[in-house]
Amino acid sequence: MKDIMRVKCSISEDVETLINQEIKKEAHSSAIYLGMASWCARNGYEGAADYFFKQADEERDHQMKFFKYVLDMGGNAVTPEISNIKQEYNSFREVFEEALEQEISVTQSIKNIAARCQKENDFLTLDFLNWFFKEQREEEIKARRAVELFDVIGEEGTGRWQIDKAVGAISYNSEA
Repeated sequence: MKDIMRVKCSISEDVETLINQEIKKEAHSSAIYLGMASWCARNGYEGAADYFFKQADEERDHQMKFFKYVLDMGGNAVTPEISNIKQEYNSFREVFEEALEQEISVTQSIKNIAARCQKENDFLTLDFLNWFFKEQREEEIKARRAVELFDVIGEEGTGRWQIDKAVGAISYNSEA
């Protein structure tokens, strides 16, 4: 029966495996952002907590897009187990630096899926991934801008308070 089902699947086993790994990465990112939101809220950074709650929701939406895509293509989407989520940070800045690192890691992971799809001439999945590339460009730019606030505003005096207020206003407009 497995061989018959595989014939009905529009993506290869390798691509399916990579996408299932991405599903886990997106779920992990969502959980990381929840941990960051919790840390920020506990430390009085309500603006940053709201920012990370929104990021957590976005990552879960991304997870679900990948999950649904695998199912739509006739594959087996795997529900990921998530553990070992960091709950404590050494500084307000560290939270944002790690968020940027997380976004860069996700972008690289999606690039790896695209590279495999190109090798296999899997144009359907490549087309599906284009939305994520645009989304990742936006997410990386916003994460970089958040880290830049620490250099532009500084953390002395009311700096962290100003950064906390400014984080929620970070936006990206791809129209030039």
